[in-house]
Amino acid sequence: MIDTHSHIYSEEFSEDKQEVIQRAKEAGVRHIIMPNVDGESLPLLLETEKTFPDYCHAAIGLHPTSVNENYHSELEIIERELERRQWIGVGEIGIDLYWDKTYIREQIIVFRQQIEWAIKYNLPVIIHVRDSFDETMQVLSEFKSSPLKGIFHSFAGNLEQANEMLEFNGFMLGINGIITFKNSGLANVVRNLPLNRLVLETDAPYLTPAPFRGKRNESAYLSLVVNKFSEVFQLSTDEIITQTIENTLKIFNKLGATK
Repeated sequence: MIDTHSHIYSEEFSEDKQEVIQRAKEAGVRHIIMPNVDGESLPLLLETEKTFPDYCHAAIGLHPTSVNENYHSELEIIERELERRQWIGVGEIGIDLYWDKTYIREQIIVFRQQIEWAIKYNLPVIIHVRDSFDETMQVLSEFKSSPLKGIFHSFAGNLEQANEMLEFNGFMLGINGIITFKNSGLANVVRNLPLNRLVLETDAPYLTPAPFRGKRNESAYLSLVVNKFSEVFQLSTDEIITQTIENTLKIFNKLGATK
């Protein structure tokens, strides 16, 4: 399995990160992709990648909830980092209007700029969409004819929204523990989606799958998402894993993982 979205570098794992990584490996997780949040999270992100090379892979980006009036200085950090080294992708980027709409204009500016950098550096994007489907699609429509590819992270929308997102041929939908939540309805949506357009993620330490909901999430729990996929698609877990790895490598071709 490949966990395409985990904040395993965050302070929630500061006491037992080694053990968490070991449990992920024992569960069959082959790679973990770590999206950045902002300049403050960058040192921990880089330290984790350095400690677990060829296993934890860092993406660079400015999360929409970290966007404020000082977004210029944050973007300077992203641009500098993109010039400095190779990254697995650009993320976590996007638009989030759930908590606060104060900086919607700035969020859109930041989102668009990071997409342009992803295209420039030929990197996939990891897109955060929360209460912002229309706004996100509006920005992305400007890039529909570009070679942009990536993941719509933590998809939890309806079938119509899923199909609209999948009109962007270079994109996959990231599915996590939400699919195991009884009242989410996500399993019924996913059942009607093509398996070759879906990837697995945890969003650890958040969105812990049942039956551990309410506890800290970790990459080892990805197997619970696979089990739910197996139930939904009526396929073996091996078939689910093989297909989702193949899907992931289409987006993150620098990963160098084998099927």
